[in-house]
Amino acid sequence: MASTTRRAKPPNDALARMIEQCEGASHKSLAHRVNQLADEAGLTTTYTHTSVANWCRRGMVPDWPVPKLLARAIGERLGRPVQLAEIGMADAETPGAALGLDFPREPADAVRVATSFWSSVNRRDFLTGSSFAVASFTTPVTRWLVSPADDRADHRGGARVGRADLDELRDAADEARRWDSKYGGGNWKANSVTDCLRRRAAPLLSGTFSDEVGRELFSVTAELSRLAGWTAFDIGQHDVAQRHFIQALRLARAGGDVQLGCYVLTTMAMQALLRGFPSEAVDMTQGAFARANGQAAPRVLAFTKLIEARAHARDDNAKAAASALAASEILLDRARDRADEPAWIDFYHHARLSADAAEVFRDLEKPKEALAWNAQAAAMQPGVFTRSVGMRLAIVGTAHLQSKDLDQGLELGNQAVDILTRVQSSRAKDYVREFNAALTPGAARQRSATSSIGPAASSPSPPDPGWSRQRCCRDQRADRRPVRSVLGEAQDVVGQPRLLLGLAQPVGQEGSREGEVGALALQPGVLLRQVGNPLLELGDGPPQPLLVLRGLLGLGADAS
Repeated sequence: MASTTRRAKPPNDALARMIEQCEGASHKSLAHRVNQLADEAGLTTTYTHTSVANWCRRGMVPDWPVPKLLARAIGERLGRPVQLAEIGMADAETPGAALGLDFPREPADAVRVATSFWSSVNRRDFLTGSSFAVASFTTPVTRWLVSPADDRADHRGGARVGRADLDELRDAADEARRWDSKYGGGNWKANSVTDCLRRRAAPLLSGTFSDEVGRELFSVTAELSRLAGWTAFDIGQHDVAQRHFIQALRLARAGGDVQLGCYVLTTMAMQALLRGFPSEAVDMTQGAFARANGQAAPRVLAFTKLIEARAHARDDNAKAAASALAASEILLDRARDRADEPAWIDFYHHARLSADAAEVFRDLEKPKEALAWNAQAAAMQPGVFTRSVGMRLAIVGTAHLQSKDLDQGLELGNQAVDILTRVQSSRAKDYVREFNAALTPGAARQRSATSSIGPAASSPSPPDPGWSRQRCCRDQRADRRPVRSVLGEAQDVVGQPRLLLGLAQPVGQEGSREGEVGALALQPGVLLRQVGNPLLELGDGPPQPLLVLRGLLGLGADAS
């Protein structure tokens, strides 16, 4: 998270006094400890001794939850808990910062917390003040593992809830799943899930229903909450997604639906591993499997083992990944009667296992195994599983790059971009970024979806005196080498002069004739595109044209 601050009443004498009581503590060591605690919570901070001085002398207050971490760091030095008021930051907590993160023990409190979150999450002023923090999963996961099912689900309140109400919610969940798969979490239909929770599910949860109807109501509402989290996760709203997942897990417990709880916890583990916490994801999947084993359908348990395998792969544990993958395959072999399985798991079959296994071995940098698994995966319809098809192409393309089959890798990468331009999904773009990283010469493997794609790691070529300054990159943030040098590097990667790996961005008014580069900023290591193809946004900035400059346009090795 950015180290931004907001003004408080200067100076903060209370904080200064508390630091003075910490024997041997310096501003530098305190800032270092706060950064450590933030990292453990899944946040990124870069505080220094100057930051601490500003908190004390200028009364500046760091964004939530840093004040809580600061109090903890000081408490460690003093050997006792320290309250926010003691460090002069009693009012530091952002309103709504904890909204949706609670996992109440009592069902009535669970309904209150969930409905309060749903009523607030879509408001423009809903600012959580923090990003995804894996530590926020600790209490929900622990409480679900201790008790995955409440004893009773009946309730007396408003209007009676009937079968028609349940069918309406199920239809909404089914439709949201279809739209999410085809168009990504950013489409308007998938985003309407939260509105359904607020306007339809919330009033029903306050109604009158029997234990039987109540269990079904809580279960389908839990699935809707999981879907709301999944769509938020897919478009990069990770803190909101985390809160939806926590509420989904609590509602699954209220409905006594252990196998849905297992599935939700597995989804939470997937978020953790893709946010850079594979070890925690392993713990979550193993806990979900152990708690639901004997109660959940084999297909549900098989999916949990699959995500465990993916987490092990991200954690560089090839042996454990292979073992979990084998367990998933065995469980899938047992899943014969789909009539006894919930509808939300029908997507997981042997073809899906094979496709994900390819990703497992791509992460382990075993391209031979990745391609072998991909060969077993059945073809998916781009018109139905648009996002999955695009991501799979990026994964397989990366495996080809790892095996030095650059032509095939580039072809699949281009196909992935063509398909994913129709999908609103930050997660899909992460897969394209991983493909980009594999294109970069000498670049270290990118393990985290949060890592950014930068210029090539190889040393820049010396300036070419034959290339005019006008034609060099003018963008201070991009590669400054002349086009001839970049082309030379591209040939080393691709093995042929007709392709240039680079992001071409106009930086001046000078136009370029066909066959000329003109005034372009060239940045190696970003996905190539054919001239004239659509735009694809690969980051937080505006869309930029991605070009392949071909030798047939006069830009071969001897271009000048």
